[in-house]
Amino acid sequence: MKSLRIALLAAILCLGFPGVRGDTPQPDDISPLLAGIREARGVPALAAGLIRSNRVMALGVTGVRKQGVGEPATLGDLWHIGSVTKSMTATLAGLLVQEGRISWTNTLAASFPAVSPRMHPSWREVTLSQLLRHRAGAPDADWLQSRGIWDMLWNHPGTPGEQRVAWLESVVTNAPPVTPGTEFVYSNTGYVFAGMMLEAAAGEPWEELITCRLFAPLGMTSAGFGVPARPRFIDQPWGHQWADGRPKAIPPGPDADNPSGLGPAGTVHLSLGDLMKYAAFHAREGRDGGLLMGDMFRILHDPAPGESYAMGWKVATRPWAGGTVLTHTGSNVQWHAVVWIAPARAAAVVALTNIGDNTGSTAATATDEAVAALVRKYLPD
Repeated sequence: MKSLRIALLAAILCLGFPGVRGDTPQPDDISPLLAGIREARGVPALAAGLIRSNRVMALGVTGVRKQGVGEPATLGDLWHIGSVTKSMTATLAGLLVQEGRISWTNTLAASFPAVSPRMHPSWREVTLSQLLRHRAGAPDADWLQSRGIWDMLWNHPGTPGEQRVAWLESVVTNAPPVTPGTEFVYSNTGYVFAGMMLEAAAGEPWEELITCRLFAPLGMTSAGFGVPARPRFIDQPWGHQWADGRPKAIPPGPDADNPSGLGPAGTVHLSLGDLMKYAAFHAREGRDGGLLMGDMFRILHDPAPGESYAMGWKVATRPWAGGTVLTHTGSNVQWHAVVWIAPARAAAVVALTNIGDNTGSTAATATDEAVAALVRKYLPD
């Protein structure tokens, strides 16, 4: 039964991977390895996988969808990936730049002419590139909270797009907290504004754009937005927070995720297999042809001189990667995701859990340990 389950998922995972043949070896089932990590760290569920040269080498899942209920997590389940979404928004930007719909130097003033007269002058010349590299002076969460903007977004009754418009107008009428272009400030707001620039350039909501232009061509059919489970059902994993040292399940609903307008900065959910497809796409850096040219990957993956953040990716070096690695974590405090990509080895490793790090580092530790175990086994130095 186990071999049938793995073979079935291998067939599913191969869809959308250029160059993957149907007769490739079955991936190793690493669920027993993950079970030990999950038990040691106390997370409800843990999923992970590794792909190299478009071959799924290992994957597995262990644990339960909801703490206290025996419904097991499965290989096809959906996981919220938080800020890993940012690299997807940057990739979408690369697609639209490649088509000539927008440029990296497009400004907020040019994208939003109706709002421009009310913008503080410092905002008007902020570019798409600066927003995607967190060098636009866009505010962090504490700044939004201190001015009541975050509470306004939580209570906003409109669509995600309408929330984003309110977000933009509430922020850009004030001076940016940091002079644009002078320093790195990690900001969800900057990615929301970047997503809005893409909406303005293409004339479509970000959610529709990224679904049609990125998810569909890569075969990421499970991708959606917000928490994946339905209220009162355990048909998908629930998110959790730590309470008195134990995981507490958070019922799906409006309070189980950030405001929907945050989309371009962090609301995507998807399956383990589809996240691996996406990571493999970046690991291959256009070597298979397809959506993006190699030069565009270099723009997305290369940080500015002296920086360690490119467009949606933190950039470092690791011996096991043969040089550069791209990585990002994501969490809405009820889930935790991490992606590591080694372009020189055309390899990627991902790990996911359905609990956040609101009171500690257990979720991050569990996913990091899963990644480390897969790297040691499949990508030795």
